[in-house]
Amino acid sequence: MYWRTALVILAFLTHAITEMRVTGQTLDVCATCHPNATCEEKVDGTGKACNCMYGFVGNGRTYCQDKNECQIGANKICGQHTACHNTYGSFYCTCLAGYSPSNNMAIFIPNDGTRCQDINECRVQGICGEGGKCTNMQGYFNCLCQVGYQVHNGAEPFHPHQDKALCKAIDCGQPPSALNAVQLSATGTHYGSVAKFGCSEGFFWKSGENSSVCGAESVWKGPSLVCEEIRCGDPPILPHTGQVWNGSTNPGSTVLFYCKEGFHREGGGNISYCTENGFWTKATLSCKEIMCGGPPILPHTGQVWNGSTNPGSTVLFYCKEGFHRERGGDISQCTKDGNWTKATLSCKAIDCGQPPLALNAVQLSATGTHYGSVAKFGCSEGFFWKSGENSSVCGAESVWKGPSLVCEATCGPAPALANTEVVLQNTSVVFHRCLEGFHSWRGRNTSVCDITGKWQAATMRCREIKPAISDLVVFNEKCLRWKADKYEEDTENYRVVFVGFRAYQRSFHDKRKKLLSSTSDHPEICLNLLPVTNYTISITALSARFTSTLTTNTSLQVPQAPEILYREIEAPLPTLWLRRSANTLDPISFYQVFVLPLEGTLVFDCSSLNTPDFSSQRKPHGQYITAQLHLRDIGNEINLTLGDGHYYGGFYNAPLQNGRDYYIILRAVSQWGGAFKHSCVIWAKVRDISYIMKVSSLFAGGSIGVFALAIFLGHCYTWFCKKT
Repeated sequence: MYWRTALVILAFLTHAITEMRVTGQTLDVCATCHPNATCEEKVDGTGKACNCMYGFVGNGRTYCQDKNECQIGANKICGQHTACHNTYGSFYCTCLAGYSPSNNMAIFIPNDGTRCQDINECRVQGICGEGGKCTNMQGYFNCLCQVGYQVHNGAEPFHPHQDKALCKAIDCGQPPSALNAVQLSATGTHYGSVAKFGCSEGFFWKSGENSSVCGAESVWKGPSLVCEEIRCGDPPILPHTGQVWNGSTNPGSTVLFYCKEGFHREGGGNISYCTENGFWTKATLSCKEIMCGGPPILPHTGQVWNGSTNPGSTVLFYCKEGFHRERGGDISQCTKDGNWTKATLSCKAIDCGQPPLALNAVQLSATGTHYGSVAKFGCSEGFFWKSGENSSVCGAESVWKGPSLVCEATCGPAPALANTEVVLQNTSVVFHRCLEGFHSWRGRNTSVCDITGKWQAATMRCREIKPAISDLVVFNEKCLRWKADKYEEDTENYRVVFVGFRAYQRSFHDKRKKLLSSTSDHPEICLNLLPVTNYTISITALSARFTSTLTTNTSLQVPQAPEILYREIEAPLPTLWLRRSANTLDPISFYQVFVLPLEGTLVFDCSSLNTPDFSSQRKPHGQYITAQLHLRDIGNEINLTLGDGHYYGGFYNAPLQNGRDYYIILRAVSQWGGAFKHSCVIWAKVRDISYIMKVSSLFAGGSIGVFALAIFLGHCYTWFCKKT
């Protein structure tokens, strides 16, 4: 642009010089026209003028510069969907990508009616690749995948020349399997392929679809068929038959029928099969009952028989009264062929022989020696018939039964025993028992008149009845002693049951028992009773079934001091550590932390009930409690920082003063009602650094600071107490 302007200026100066040289001569206008101009007659006829040619602008003589027709916009000069290209003295138009000129020329000038029209790229076969579907748009196109294809390496829609995406045929792979089914056919593995299934042998199609289709997601859909095993159920039942069957109801299973005992086969088939349709084939076996008729009769016998004549029925033969079995079998059975087996029982008349003798008796008479014969007896001289039967009978077992008479001699009055009375007496036996208020103390309680006429006296002893447990007392708060009433050398078993409760601990319940075996007349047993507990104790003598009960209260014990680590600390806020074990007295126990400033001789009484706190202690430098910790509120371990300014159990943990030394004492306290038990330990010594430096200077100067600590502890558990 700049070089064109310079040429115009130069031409103008040249023209001015020329005009100046030809002043006074006739001017030839056409000779002065610019090379890019034409000389034309003026419209008004007054002469000629220089006009810039088409595509140039200027005065026609000194300059004619190129006109940029494209600057007004491609749409205005070339039309829609075009691009404008300026040239020297002219311009031309082209269509945008996706459009083509209506004159089929690559470039055009719009004055010839050419326009840019959309190119239908979809006319090109396969432009979207295999499986692709082309969609034409104004100035462009895109691709989608046809049914049975899915896009790979991209997303739909896509452009095949710009994207890496392409359509790939859907392949679902091999069809899936179905439970208890087999694949019958398959049209392929691509989209829309169908696989058919059928139930395996021994199964039937109960429900569901038997086909599977390859879907658009490359997944087989189906099959949903349900194949259930074919079963025939229980086989049929035929009258009077049994079955040989393994219990299977699957197709091909068989059942063998047979006639039950007492029946025989008349005809018909005896096998039934389970078919593929789930039905048993019909068996036609016919069975008829077998009959044996009445059983045989044997001499001198009777029969035990239920009247049945079916096979397997039995008859038991027995010898009639007055006869006994000599030999032979006594059973006859109805066989499967309808006959009774032979019984060979032989019966012989019973003979008991001579009657037996009776003690202190003589035989008076006898009717014979065969079954049912009777012999009579009487007591010998000097004896009397006390009891029993005086006759003997020949029985079915060829044995005399009896006599049972008892002949005894007369013994006189029954013997007397101390502290006893007679309960029952006859001519030969006396039963004794202890008088009221006495009990048997071993020995036999009967006196017997023997055959010599003398009493065999009872040996029982009776002694006065006393409680099995008496004088039950408690000693040492956990041991029991009592007086035992029993046979001197016998062992008595005792059961001790003790139950404890606490008024200050509602949830507490201590129930235990112990067993004791003892031969002592004054047994003792010690129990592990817990402190500050109300106990009810019951002791039962098991053999005597006697129970004695008492109640007792255990006292408050001295609490156990926790495990601490004694330290000498140089810090304004020292942290102290302790570890304790859980105790059943936790609800009524607590720890108190005492701070004792070290000034001269200190006195600390562990048993004092006084609990001075920091704010109320009168002495300006006296001891005070800096923390009180209830055991029910703390765990197994705690770390306490002295002087942290907090409150512990209502006591102010005041900061320690600079320039001072302290002893820290821990007191463990258990308290209930009016009882107060305690123990103390020295927990730490806190030394001020400035004070230590001062003492060091005293050592350097030859002086030594001396202080004494007198500590009165009810119980002391640390090395410090032992040393002091």
